[in-house]
Amino acid sequence: MFSRKGMFNLYWKMERVLVPELKYCQYIYEEVLDAAVRNDIKWLDLGCGHQVLPAWRFEQEKRLVEKAGMVVGIDADLPSVEKHRSVRLKLVGNISALPFRDSSFDLITANMVVEHLDNPALQFREVNRVLKPGGIFIFHTPNAPGYSTRLARLLPDSLKLALIGVLQERPSADVFKTFYRANTEADIQRLARATGFDPQETRLVASSAELAVIPPLAFLELLWIKLSLTKAFRRLRTNLIVTLAKQAG
Repeated sequence: MFSRKGMFNLYWKMERVLVPELKYCQYIYEEVLDAAVRNDIKWLDLGCGHQVLPAWRFEQEKRLVEKAGMVVGIDADLPSVEKHRSVRLKLVGNISALPFRDSSFDLITANMVVEHLDNPALQFREVNRVLKPGGIFIFHTPNAPGYSTRLARLLPDSLKLALIGVLQERPSADVFKTFYRANTEADIQRLARATGFDPQETRLVASSAELAVIPPLAFLELLWIKLSLTKAFRRLRTNLIVTLAKQAG
């Protein structure tokens, strides 16, 4: 009987053979952040939760945070903020009413947060308000037309929570309500222009298989992922990494 570690080892071997060009979406997001973070910037991380990057990238996250001039984290969930280890300046707050002065930050980021926004037009305006003119908003979020999000939205909450526990080992207390109201290329373009942003880049990226711990299903998922990496099926990729710039005026 394979252990969970053994299942993952088998999965990584399959991925290297079937889709060697595939890169985990969080690694791509990390690269985008690394290019944007400088030692003279003020950086706000929205929905900072337990961490800026996945837990196994803590050393890289620590170096990234230390690279910036100042970093502030904000999240609506107090237990998550209390567990956060890399960002020292943290507070509990609401993205709909950010407790900062206008033009306070050079960079604002959100890692797997935008899908939870219930009123993205209002919340994007708040992000725009606290950004300096020319400042950058970078976010990583699921792509609503992607296969994994489509399937997740069809499942009842009880089954979804059970699957998240099995596949990701994530406790139910760390699973929050999703709305997916800014999770397509078209929605993001529309919202950006309506809230004072210039779209700089919208990347549709694939990621590692959700079913990695179930090798027979992961094999089939990898074949689908390989198909999604073709130009014809790009809209079905699982994730969006978006860069918006506040209009200078």
